[in-house]
Amino acid sequence: MDSLLLRLHTETACRRGGALALRPVDLDPDPCLILLREKGETVRWQPVSPTLMRYLLRHAEQRHATETGPLLRYRSGQPITYRRYDHVWVRIGEHLPWVHAQQISTHWLRHTTLTWVERQLRLRHRPGLCRSLRQWGRCRNHRYLRTRNHPRGSCRAGGTHR
Repeated sequence: MDSLLLRLHTETACRRGGALALRPVDLDPDPCLILLREKGETVRWQPVSPTLMRYLLRHAEQRHATETGPLLRYRSGQPITYRRYDHVWVRIGEHLPWVHAQQISTHWLRHTTLTWVERQLRLRHRPGLCRSLRQWGRCRNHRYLRTRNHPRGSCRAGGTHR
C-alpha cells in the first residue's frame, strides 16, 4: 500500500485529496488515464504508466472496492484517510532520518515532481508535455488557443519555459 501511494503521487503529482477521492470508476486502463478530483473542484484526466494502472486495478480488486467507492483501502476494506499519509511519513522518517529532518511529505513529492518536469521542459520545448502541464496549471509562459476545432487548446509558445 505504501509503495502504491508513493508511486501514485510521484507519477501524477496529485494532492492527497485527489488520491483519497480516486474511485475504481475513475480508472481508464486502455489509454492509462485516471480521473483526479482535487482542490477547488479541479477535475483532470492524468496519464499514468501501465505499471501503475495495473497496480491500481489489482488493488481495487484485492481490496473489494466498489465502482463508486474509494479506491485506496486497507486490507480490511476500510478506505484510507489522511492519517495513513501521516503514518507513512513517520515510519519512513524512522528509517531515513533525513526524511524527518527535511520534513519530506506528500506535498513535497508533488512540488518536486512538478518542478522536475518544468525544468526538463526548459531544456527542449516539448508540446506534448506542455499539454500535460497545462492540465496541472503549471505551464506559465504558454498561451493556449481554444477554438471549436481544438477544445483542449494547443501550445502557442515559441521557445523554452522559464
